[in-house]
Amino acid sequence: MKAVVHYELSEGCVELRDLPDPTCGQSEVVLEVKAVAVCGSDIHQRANSQSWPVNVPVVLGHEFTGIIADTGSSCEEFAVGDRVVSETAAIICGKCIECRSGQYQLCKHRKGFGYGTDGAMAKYVTVPERVLHKLPEEISFEEAALTEPCCVAFSATIMKGQPQLGDIAVVIGPGPIGMLCLKMAALSGASVCVISGLSADSKRLDLAMQLGATHKVLADQESISELVQKLSNGRGADLVIDASGASVTLKDAIDIVRPAGRIVKVGWGSQPLGYSIDPLVQKAADIRASFSHNYPMWERVIGLMKSKQLNVKPLVTQTYAIEDWAESFDAMQQRKNIKSVILPD
Repeated sequence: MKAVVHYELSEGCVELRDLPDPTCGQSEVVLEVKAVAVCGSDIHQRANSQSWPVNVPVVLGHEFTGIIADTGSSCEEFAVGDRVVSETAAIICGKCIECRSGQYQLCKHRKGFGYGTDGAMAKYVTVPERVLHKLPEEISFEEAALTEPCCVAFSATIMKGQPQLGDIAVVIGPGPIGMLCLKMAALSGASVCVISGLSADSKRLDLAMQLGATHKVLADQESISELVQKLSNGRGADLVIDASGASVTLKDAIDIVRPAGRIVKVGWGSQPLGYSIDPLVQKAADIRASFSHNYPMWERVIGLMKSKQLNVKPLVTQTYAIEDWAESFDAMQQRKNIKSVILPD
């Protein structure tokens, strides 16, 4: 089968290779991949700029969906032919307190698809039965490929941010996760939804207005602080979600959050902060980090997608054949696409 392989820990060391079709163990399935979305982490791995360990060589791709092609002997909940989506926690210990309490995404032994074990940028991928969810017919494969980032946004916004009806919510960073966090805040009844980006993000900010944003800010041209002060009568935002890939934006989040407000950090940023967080202490504001997701979150997100309350179609900019994987990566890196989706078959 054709597969997009990260083969060495050096810049640009990703290529299309021919690999044997995978097999499955007793509690696993072989999934015929119908759609796999490109994530910013895939692009980071191609550039060798990731901040997480990678077990090379490894097939990329962790946002995927497909049809079960084969099942192990102990699989009982799923059968050949089932339409499914998969979580990302491919390997966990199952014994630690995080695993036993349902927070297995925080297991210190966790390894995900696309960096810890082979992912889904291929015709087939082996998946543990425990991370599968049935995909309703109402959700297309192209849409289902975005279930994983939707779950990241659900975890950050709903579980950690805990938006309240009538909140003033601000999202910093109009990438796919930021856009989906904004949508979650809007679905939760926030009365004001602000999204902030740069001039290069103008098209994304326009799309955010269609997804539920009430205001947009070009942070390199205008002051997000001034806008939030105006919208909140000087009090500040109830909820700020930092979905940017830069550490400096946390300073903006601290500046605009109201006293006793909430900040959720979901975007990765490896740069040192270089500024004081004393204003956060003075405001007695909460700052929470959000990483990944678990089974109940997936079931809720699938329900939202099935009911069409959560429509991800506008985020799927373009689909690609697996032979055009590099073009799909480039289009996202150059901000031409919000989401590139590869169709391996």
